[in-house]
Amino acid sequence: MLLNKLAIIKVLFLLLFSTVFFSNPLYALQQAETKSKETASIKGNWLGTLEINTVKLRIGLNITVKEDGSLSATFDSPDQGAKGLPIDTITYQETTVHFEAKRFGIVFDGKLNGSEIIGTFKQGPASFPLTFKRQEKEVVLNRPQHPKKPYPYEEQEVSYENKKDGIKLAGSLTLPKGKAPFPAVILITGSGSQDRDETIFEHKPFLVISDYLTRQGIAVLRVDDRGVGGTSKGSPTETSENYAEDVLAGVDFLKSRKEIDSKQIGLIGHSEGGLIAPMVASKSTDIAFIVMLAGPGLPGDEILKLQGALIARASGVSEQEVAKSRQVNEIIYRIIKEEKDNETAKNKVIEALKKFRESLSPEEKQIADKELSDEKVAALLKPVTSSWFRFFISYDPRPTLKKVKCPVLAVNGEKDLQVPYKEDLTEIEKALKESGNKDFKTQSFPNLNHLFQTCQTGSPSEYGQIEETFSPNALKVIGDWVTSKVTISK
Repeated sequence: MLLNKLAIIKVLFLLLFSTVFFSNPLYALQQAETKSKETASIKGNWLGTLEINTVKLRIGLNITVKEDGSLSATFDSPDQGAKGLPIDTITYQETTVHFEAKRFGIVFDGKLNGSEIIGTFKQGPASFPLTFKRQEKEVVLNRPQHPKKPYPYEEQEVSYENKKDGIKLAGSLTLPKGKAPFPAVILITGSGSQDRDETIFEHKPFLVISDYLTRQGIAVLRVDDRGVGGTSKGSPTETSENYAEDVLAGVDFLKSRKEIDSKQIGLIGHSEGGLIAPMVASKSTDIAFIVMLAGPGLPGDEILKLQGALIARASGVSEQEVAKSRQVNEIIYRIIKEEKDNETAKNKVIEALKKFRESLSPEEKQIADKELSDEKVAALLKPVTSSWFRFFISYDPRPTLKKVKCPVLAVNGEKDLQVPYKEDLTEIEKALKESGNKDFKTQSFPNLNHLFQTCQTGSPSEYGQIEETFSPNALKVIGDWVTSKVTISK
């Protein structure tokens, strides 16, 4: 999943007062009171919507007045699940509003007009009209599927160790009411640093899945990723293979628990987690079944090329721009796969992109010179030359899938723009058939996105705007399939 600088505009004021003004505390107090009255009209909560091609993104602005009458502010991006982001400077004079958020390269200039602040939002070279409207309260995202305590089952804080990598893992184990031992599943998060609930845009899909399955009589272990929550930090050279070792440690932990049936431990992985689940199942005979939620069936570089084109089209990008972007990505991926030394890879990419710019039209070249400058390319290459990314774009999941002998359920949303369902499920099914696995099922769901939410376009820009966390229909299909593969004591 999904979405980062302009020079700071400095406004200098020269104030000339007589010595008596500086030494008179009563005058200073009067000045502060006057300033507070002036700024009172701007304080409070404001909400605006950025429209970028077909993408709509809400921006919240929260302004407070300090004791001395000066302003402080934060901003929210509710559709991206971000709140309280810092604004470094904010000024208000007469009707003019100006603020800057340096970390994000954001500058806003506007004018207060009654209950609206009408202006221009800039981030980097991009500029968009933006109107803030006064709100009584900050925007609170509604997430109706999140379960509310008290739960009709037991939830325990647990920890254990991946001794091979020296990682302490922390998570939550939910245990159903009823007769133990229980069948169990381990939930495996997608890429990036995720907490045990796989929280994204204030959605908690793993909490919803865990609650649903535990109510069906299945114990569920969900775990913080490395460096998140109670789990210790990993190594900068770690890859998906290291995360597979974390899951194997979770299997050993569950086997040590008297409440768990050691012969009925399954895995449910989302996105990269759906890549890791077959890795674990191919190494361990302790895995009773796996569920792949939008788990890749193609090599990472192929997935990313398809993903980039689909998301770009959904955002209103032209086919010509899509094709050019694909060319750039292919250049980068090819060099990174071939050249193992990061500094050499960086220099080769920079040189290759210089040649690429020569093939562009004058208009395209003008844009490319800004967007593909040596400095920007060098910054871009830092994350994509990481050990994790190198592994991901080179790893082909199909040989591993052919080693999986336990039952497999692979599901995708038909509006998933991150892991395209047709190409994905076709390759997964083909690999499992070739391996002779007789117990597998693939299924796609109309109108569901990468997070298995009911959606309009499938674009990541919708994720935070949708109230549904996980499709009830998809939950039922997954729950019914899992319960058909285990025995639950009554």
